[in-house]
Amino acid sequence: MAGSSTVVVHADRDVHPSRAVVPPIYQTATFWAEDADEFARVAAESRGKDFYTRYGNPNHAQVAAVVAELEGTEAAMVTASGMAALTTTVLGLVSAGDHVIGQKATYGGTASVLLNLLPRLGISTTVVDQTDVGAFERALTPKTRLILVESPSNPLLQITDLGAVAALAKAHGVITLADNTFATPMNSRPVEFGIDVVWHSATKYLNGHTDVSAGVLAGPAEILGKVWDTGVLTGATLGPFDAWLLLRGMRTLPLRVQRHNANGLAIAQALENHPAIAKVHYPGLASHPQHELAGKQMTGFGGVLALELNGGFEAADAFLGHLKYSRRSASLGGVESLAVHPASMWRGMLSDQQIAESGVPLGLVRLAAGIEDTPDLVADVVAAVSA
Repeated sequence: MAGSSTVVVHADRDVHPSRAVVPPIYQTATFWAEDADEFARVAAESRGKDFYTRYGNPNHAQVAAVVAELEGTEAAMVTASGMAALTTTVLGLVSAGDHVIGQKATYGGTASVLLNLLPRLGISTTVVDQTDVGAFERALTPKTRLILVESPSNPLLQITDLGAVAALAKAHGVITLADNTFATPMNSRPVEFGIDVVWHSATKYLNGHTDVSAGVLAGPAEILGKVWDTGVLTGATLGPFDAWLLLRGMRTLPLRVQRHNANGLAIAQALENHPAIAKVHYPGLASHPQHELAGKQMTGFGGVLALELNGGFEAADAFLGHLKYSRRSASLGGVESLAVHPASMWRGMLSDQQIAESGVPLGLVRLAAGIEDTPDLVADVVAAVSA
């Protein structure tokens, strides 16, 4: 495989060739065929690119080519959002009566799928402590069909032993699905540890400019074919222009992630021993309980960290109000720094009891470092937490 910066610029070159240096935007809902045979062929093609945009589009295929190469998978596909990637995959792979295992510490939307959506459809679920591989094994049943993992987890930055969970799943014929949004393929490639399918909220680092809502999946063509069949029915289709914007954003992914990594680590180090901070959650710190495992699975530790402030909810709210560069907003992975109070954000998806059971402290702040100059960001967060 070529280097990542070469891949993001050239992996889609032959997907839908034209003489344009920058790929055109295929802003069309449908495509015409020369004859009946060609029409029948493109109509039946899985993850196609020139039949009907709900089935696929050249801009979708270009994004997929880059993502598959970056993640080291056979195939990839796009969806209208990260949650569409997750729900379409789960609905494409499990049925009523099946069992799914997930993590206690995970993104609120994923937790809501596990705790609220799937049980309504007759699919039983179990959530476990992701730091305990044995917990995954104890949760297995003869009806388990899928294990959902997320590493690092949102927002506590806990690490899942991807290799151990993947080996356990393969021994029992269970498919594994990993959320790689926080790490990105620049910092971790889950398939190298045996994970079957990887998904991203491409709204975040892959796009990198906070102007697109998108999701991607990467994995074996056979599995993605089943997911695509469901996606055609649910219609979670990414618009061609948004796919084009996502592709443009990915061209600079390797360069941006280098700065995100540097800024995340610098802020974590600057705040680790601050008297107003109870705890800094960041896998790049030697004090992180899973730092050694993170070092084995990751080549960089990302731009996201979580801060527990002494003083709980009120202190967290005050800290957010004092920040100059990190604006109070949901999302992450853009060029700009953002900060959010997860317990407040997730109240629309989870009950207070479910939030408490996830282990997320009410005074926790998730800080997503952008690509601003490192000294400016460090000075800003130190001043805010001191205030």
